[in-house]
Amino acid sequence: MATQVSAQVAQPLALADVLAENAALRAQLAAVRADMHEFTHCVSHDLRANLRHILAYATVIEEDAGPTLAPEVLGHLGTIHHAAKLMGLQMDGLKEFARIAAVVPQPSAVSLGDLVAEVLAHMQAKCSGRLVTWSLANTWPTLHADSALVRQVLTHVVGNAVKFTGATPAAHIDIGWEPCADDASRCTVWVQDNGAGFNSAHKSKLFHVFQRLHSQRSFEGLGMGLALTRKILERHACTAWAEGAEGAGCCVRFTLPLATA
Repeated sequence: MATQVSAQVAQPLALADVLAENAALRAQLAAVRADMHEFTHCVSHDLRANLRHILAYATVIEEDAGPTLAPEVLGHLGTIHHAAKLMGLQMDGLKEFARIAAVVPQPSAVSLGDLVAEVLAHMQAKCSGRLVTWSLANTWPTLHADSALVRQVLTHVVGNAVKFTGATPAAHIDIGWEPCADDASRCTVWVQDNGAGFNSAHKSKLFHVFQRLHSQRSFEGLGMGLALTRKILERHACTAWAEGAEGAGCCVRFTLPLATA
């Protein structure tokens, strides 16, 4: 009898521990979101103000002393302008990364096919004047995910495929999906192209902030698209990875949660 009483007393204590741990985790999450908000405010206001000063004074120097400056010095001023504008774009990227890190996804039932169609409609302008062949799945699953965030993932990944096939005379982009073999609640989506590809030895860098595997002169961009993709997928407890080779195209794969029947 004493043993039974002890077991009954221990159960509420275990539950109390779990509740306390959950409360601590919620407090930690709130602290992280507060830090992200502070970081975003700093990027948006404090750092941006300093950047405006750099651009303004470089412009004043160029306007006031431009005719008397040596070509080399004018070149230096041009470098300042370019670097400052690039830094502004990087700040925008960091701001968006911080926003995604703190956002709470609002999942609902959404057709993956509808999202793909929306993204492709917006890609038509970028493909104007080019020969691009698309291969799409015949059927699409229903997801249980934040539609706006998944649309952003598709925009980044499909946009990369369009960009990195820019020098390919006959570009081919394949978008499809399949159920995950080891997880019935997930599917794997892929976007494969026959573009520039990348050095597979550096593929671990692809999904990190400001990591580029091609020069700015070859392909524009900051190296933020796949970093944002990774962060959005993490918010859905999903993952992404890529395969490719230089001159042999790239295939980006990522998982997404399926809607339950």
